[in-house]
Amino acid sequence: MKKPPKIFYRVGAKELHAHLFQIDIFVAEPKANQVLALPTWIPGSYLIREFSKNLQKLKAYQGDRAVVLSQIDKSTWQVTCDENQGLYLSYEVYALDNSVRTAWLDANRGFFNGTSLFLQVLGQEDTPQALELVQCIGMEAWSVATGLTAVSTNTKGFGAYIADNYDELVDCPVEMGDFWRGSFTSCGIPHEFVVYGASSGFDGNKLLTDTSKICETALRFWHPRPSNLINTAPHKKYVFMLNAVDSGYGGLEHRNSTALICNRKDLPQLTNVNGLTQDFKEGYTTLLGLISHEYFHTWNVKKLRPSNFKKYDYSRENYTELLWFFEGFTSYFDDLLLYRSGLIDETSYLKLLNKTISQVLQTPGRLVQSVAQSSNDAWIKYYRQDENTPNSTVSYYTKGALVGLCLDLTLRQEGKINLDDVMRSLWTKSNGGPMTERDLSQVLMDLTGRSYAKEIKRWVHSTAELPVEELLNKQGVSVLHEPAQLMQRLGLRVKEDQGIRVTNVFSSGAAELAGFAPGDEWLGVEVGQGKAKAVWRLSKLNDFVIFVGLSTRVTAWVSRDKRILSLQLKIPKHIDTIRLEQRDLRTVKRWLEG
Repeated sequence: MKKPPKIFYRVGAKELHAHLFQIDIFVAEPKANQVLALPTWIPGSYLIREFSKNLQKLKAYQGDRAVVLSQIDKSTWQVTCDENQGLYLSYEVYALDNSVRTAWLDANRGFFNGTSLFLQVLGQEDTPQALELVQCIGMEAWSVATGLTAVSTNTKGFGAYIADNYDELVDCPVEMGDFWRGSFTSCGIPHEFVVYGASSGFDGNKLLTDTSKICETALRFWHPRPSNLINTAPHKKYVFMLNAVDSGYGGLEHRNSTALICNRKDLPQLTNVNGLTQDFKEGYTTLLGLISHEYFHTWNVKKLRPSNFKKYDYSRENYTELLWFFEGFTSYFDDLLLYRSGLIDETSYLKLLNKTISQVLQTPGRLVQSVAQSSNDAWIKYYRQDENTPNSTVSYYTKGALVGLCLDLTLRQEGKINLDDVMRSLWTKSNGGPMTERDLSQVLMDLTGRSYAKEIKRWVHSTAELPVEELLNKQGVSVLHEPAQLMQRLGLRVKEDQGIRVTNVFSSGAAELAGFAPGDEWLGVEVGQGKAKAVWRLSKLNDFVIFVGLSTRVTAWVSRDKRILSLQLKIPKHIDTIRLEQRDLRTVKRWLEG
């Protein structure tokens, strides 16, 4: 590093039981009216989260003299100070969000993203930034895991770290606690995996073995000539940080690490000494898919990224219409890499793909909003979901994955290249940096000799249905149509907890036509006429099938705002769902293997 850091951050625990981090900042060369700001969002999670709501007791000093602090807006402060003297600031941050996006601190564990803790010294964001992690009272058994570069640390990892700039500082989350730790090397690159909250039956070796297969497959995907891979990969080391909880799921990508959260029961388990074990294979496969997804992001969104994200503005929304590519295509490849890693077979892969297709087809919003619009609207729709979300929007994850599928299968059908080639060519063309939709179009033209403007316009910028069924049939996969499950036929979603509560009512579905509304408690159903009439109490939705029998029209009784209402419900006869079935194994394997 050419220049020594002129900005120093120190993080410790003010009070573990009060969930308070203590943060101190030293600015060696402040401006006369130095401005500092706390980010309002974290890259990768497109919602204004107002992190400053957790900041308190902000003070500023030069020497022993307190200097004037003026708050400009909700997350920005100006300090009236002397340019010829170092500036010292101190403050506390309340941390009790057990997600991957913000910060957490209690007597057992600490975790933070820099966007939640570190005031940005405006005008000096591109200078080196130093960090000291302090091992406070009550943290004696804790260790540290982070992607930051260590300068001088103790055996537990507490001590001094360095970042080239503010972006790097806040893009390397920190995990602290008495966690399980393991490591492996893939293609010459060291990887570390830490897990907090695992039960005593956790099989760490299996998690390491399977994760190493995913990492090696991803590295060879992006860098098929491995002779110089350690110098061409975007990271020199990588850290997985997993928080195992009773109920939770998600991940957030970073430049050389990822923060993950999963259900504790989804971790791989050792066989009990008495031979007892439980089969949580589906949940574990979901976890492996999450690991694959976040690791793939190291290339696709952290390095190869929208041109709008060339330089993050942490104070406001950063818009892009390309999340269908960066999240959607990553969602397409995450399960493919599980297959190519040997962790799932063809049947399991098609089952996962079937789930993605069904999710899109069961979303009426796909006919309202294009996937490009969905990307741009992430700030106000995808991350602010409500009861009408399925009717008004489509997920850029799931539909974006299907756009990737359609493009891949179309390219393969034409016989020249596949989507693997496109991704690698984009990486080369953009030098692993910012890109636009035009860059994708140009790469497609360069590799195939024809324009894909028509397909991109139809699949990405319109609400037209995707040719999924046609393309899969040509790829050796039969798409079978079968009667849909009850909720899909009725056009609603419910929550069953001491009764039936309607959570979503789908546009133009039977439930909407009958007059159901989100929030209704579905009490019962009236069937038949005259002496044959009967009113049945429903405790579970499946009771409906038992009581209705062959009836095509019934009266549904619901409670809305304490009023009992009767709704005339017509049960539709023909609503189908799909099931994928392997027809030509050789053709399917040729597609899946790349």
